[in-house]
Amino acid sequence: MFGVEWRLVFIAKTPGCDKSSFQSLPIYGVVTRLLLLKDRMYKKALTSLTVLFFMMGFITCLNDILVPYLKAIFALTYSQAALIQFCFFAAYGLTSIPFSKLIENIGYQKGMVVGFALAALGCLLFYPAVLLHTYALFLGALFVLASGIVLLQVAANPCVSIIGPKETASSRLTMAQAFNSLGTFIAPFFGAYFILSGLTNSVYAEGVVYPYFLIAMVLIVIALVLSRLNLAGMETNAPDESTWQEVLKEKSLLFGVIGIFAYVGAEVAIGSFLVNYVMEILHVPETEAAPLIALYWGGAMIGRFIGIFTLKAFAPAKVLMVHALLSVLLLLVSMQTVGVIAIGSMVLVGLCNSIMFPTIFTLSIKGLKAGQEKKGSGLLATAILGGAVVPLLTGMLADRIGLHHAFVLPVICYTYIAWLGINHLKAR
Repeated sequence: MFGVEWRLVFIAKTPGCDKSSFQSLPIYGVVTRLLLLKDRMYKKALTSLTVLFFMMGFITCLNDILVPYLKAIFALTYSQAALIQFCFFAAYGLTSIPFSKLIENIGYQKGMVVGFALAALGCLLFYPAVLLHTYALFLGALFVLASGIVLLQVAANPCVSIIGPKETASSRLTMAQAFNSLGTFIAPFFGAYFILSGLTNSVYAEGVVYPYFLIAMVLIVIALVLSRLNLAGMETNAPDESTWQEVLKEKSLLFGVIGIFAYVGAEVAIGSFLVNYVMEILHVPETEAAPLIALYWGGAMIGRFIGIFTLKAFAPAKVLMVHALLSVLLLLVSMQTVGVIAIGSMVLVGLCNSIMFPTIFTLSIKGLKAGQEKKGSGLLATAILGGAVVPLLTGMLADRIGLHHAFVLPVICYTYIAWLGINHLKAR
């Protein structure tokens, strides 16, 4: 229908056309209103998705504060503390495909509303965990919270990709991810002030109750507002009769699934242990080390805003390859040095992380048929399980050889991502 409207507008703008006569036609007013309606719907959808990405980043990054906080409260080893990220990101492996099926049945908008509500429930479950002072209950609450984030991820990523031209999908998703990084930039300051500041005065975990209660209230409000918006025009009605196996047979998607696993695993492993890494090298307390996490995630935010333009100017695969190779170089420098150089090079990896997720995601689903995006998104979201596996393995390695050299696992992950970029360039 919109194709007819655009042709009519084109005719109206054609030299020699009697515009006054055309504007007098009844169809002119209808066409104008429909085009304005579509534009308003697009802006509402993109604004809603931007807020969604901000909250996802904010909540996920708070785990980097919970790791040192609960490690101190419960006197955990590195591998035990890594269970925080393991339980959070394990939700991606267990729920992504079921949630993608749910999205197929109820649509993107309702899926996002349910996701916000589920995440709010997870935040509220921190209260009984604090009352009983049980580490296992914290892990359970995190799993519920993460399940809500998974549902939001499965709905949001393909939605951003398909609401505009395919040619600018990487740039558009990078913009949305930039606001995700804004959330990750603010979260460490929030966590340091409201959570870590209570470590010196208490041996209990009550410092997390009010921050997560506040987050729950914000999520509930967002869910209510989102449920009242009319975003029906952003839904795709293309039928998808393909099986999961058929979708996964697409090599670009299969390689992308491994790429997302490697990227998220490396990024989360660094973020999870960065506070302890800074404390170990610079000999400073948690409250002084925590703001450096903000620099790590802030680099990703800046890089994503820059990436909006670089991904338009250069081939996305080439940008991905360069960022991955720089990440490998910076990690190797950090592992072989001490002091400010070791910390600075580690923090700069955040800048290189910036465009990786949206670029891998859009390159992976680019070759899928219409209607297969939901299944593809579900499989790619499942790969975020890397955020559970790689940090846990890094923690176990840190207990054996020390944290300073345990980051060899992220080096391997970024090496694969560099190969992925090279492979896409060859395919072109």
